[in-house]
Amino acid sequence: MTLNLCVLTPNRIVWDSEVKEIILSTNSGQIGVLPNHAPIATAVDIGILRIRLNDQWLTMALMGSFARIGNNEITVLVNDAEKSSDIDPQEAQQTLEIAEAALRKAEGKRQTIEANLALRRARTRVEAINAIS
Repeated sequence: MTLNLCVLTPNRIVWDSEVKEIILSTNSGQIGVLPNHAPIATAVDIGILRIRLNDQWLTMALMGSFARIGNNEITVLVNDAEKSSDIDPQEAQQTLEIAEAALRKAEGKRQTIEANLALRRARTRVEAINAIS
């Protein structure tokens, strides 16, 4: 038995295919989803989506929003998403270093909040590349 996973951003369909299992980062922690999972709607945190296809695991960097699970269908609506295979490791590392520097230079609450958010996004992209496959 499989699940149909659909990952959508405002601009494109990132994934629309059958999977065996997923592990999703939510605002209250990670959840694993197998076939016949109880229906749920949940907020999606900035983090890694792990996708199992048979014996292979793939990863995707998600930039937050929400997901709906039910009837062996998972719909994830996110602000942005990137498959780990589409992320340039050098560019991701450079972005992480720039985000770390921006956080160190941040002045005031607003700049600090924005810098922290950029740092979380950058770390997630690097983690997606380095995740166990």
